Amino acid sequence: MEAIAVLAGGALGGMARFWLADLLGGGRHGSFPWGILAVNASGAVLAGVAAALAAGSAGAASSLAWQLGVVGFLGSYTTVSSFSLQTLALFHDGRTGQAAANIVASLVLTLGGVGLGWALVGWAA
Repeated sequence: MEAIAVLAGGALGGMARFWLADLLGGGRHGSFPWGILAVNASGAVLAGVAAALAAGSAGAASSLAWQLGVVGFLGSYTTVSSFSLQTLALFHDGRTGQAAANIVASLVLTLGGVGLGWALVGWAA
């Protein structure tokens, strides 16, 4: 059942990202990516709400609702939600150095990965 919940949430989250990003536009042909910025920001807010609600409920993070809403929907809607939740958890656990390292490493590796992928295609052409 968990896999089905993640699958359903992922399908809905992907469609929601597509719809909102398209509605708000940007990111194409040099314009500012307002749509994706709105998706990432709203996904982070929703992840924070879900985490706060789950904090007071034992087992909430393993429930079908969590799998559908957070892992599936928000995971597909924006990967920033997982990064944000994990970083916030490190801060809440008093592991500030690890949280900061996660922020820096994530930015460097993801931006660097996109740049590397772009360069590899350019070299292969």
